Amino acid sequence: MTALDIGSNAPDFTLPRDGGGTITLSGLRGNPVVLYFYPKDDTSGCTQEAIEFSGLKPQFEKLGAKVIGMSPDPIKKHDKFKTKHELKVDLVADEDKSIIESYGLWVEKSMYGRKYMGVERTTFLIDSGGKIAKIWNKVKVPGHAAEVLEATRMLQT
Repeated sequence: MTALDIGSNAPDFTLPRDGGGTITLSGLRGNPVVLYFYPKDDTSGCTQEAIEFSGLKPQFEKLGAKVIGMSPDPIKKHDKFKTKHELKVDLVADEDKSIIESYGLWVEKSMYGRKYMGVERTTFLIDSGGKIAKIWNKVKVPGHAAEVLEATRMLQT
């Protein structure tokens, strides 16, 4: 798999979404998309990230941008997570990790000396034509959503 860079076409997907139905990335063309990948529902960092993006959702919408969170958790877990924390962003489930892998984010991680496979927390800003405009790798959550919002604003100018 080749690494994705700014200017690359964002790999398309159709995945199940919270609340039922599906989201197809190419179906959102014409508007920017913030696609953030996170490891697991209801963990501290992932919850904080989803809450921050949810809080800024009205500002993203004013820019015409859609915010989508993706993890390998199943839809039922997404629905519980969204309800529990009153999240406003869309969550999609990539249970077989095929899309996460196509973005190069299913990686070996290490915690307390134990190695395991997991999602590398990463955000992609995708322009209205479906090309990657900006990438944030190994995201540190505090303030991240605001930084992505500012980059989305800059995309409009």
